[in-house]
Amino acid sequence: MSNYAAAVARYFEAWNASDTDTLAKAVAAAWSEDGTYTDPLADVRGHEQIAAVIQAAHEQFPGFELKLTGDVDGNHHIARFSWELVSTADGSAPVAGSDVVTLTENGRITAVLGFLDRLPQA
Repeated sequence: MSNYAAAVARYFEAWNASDTDTLAKAVAAAWSEDGTYTDPLADVRGHEQIAAVIQAAHEQFPGFELKLTGDVDGNHHIARFSWELVSTADGSAPVAGSDVVTLTENGRITAVLGFLDRLPQA
């Protein structure tokens, strides 16, 4: 597994953590201490704020998991990938997006720039 794919796998572990303790540990494993997460709905820094954004998404979409779509592409200290938020009950995927992450030398995330490609109808 490439360093890029390993970093993205840790990112998905955080997003799919099922309880607050697991989430906190997964965020700490995936992000540097001062790491950031920015998308159209959030702009946060640090493990606690990142975990809060993930927890809020779980509350808005209970029973959903973030799943990688396609391959992870990387160069230098940057990786990009696409994802869907998939229902564990029926396989529907109302939300999809693409993220670009920057990584430290040891593969932890310093920044996520997220883009939402598909949203549920209002």
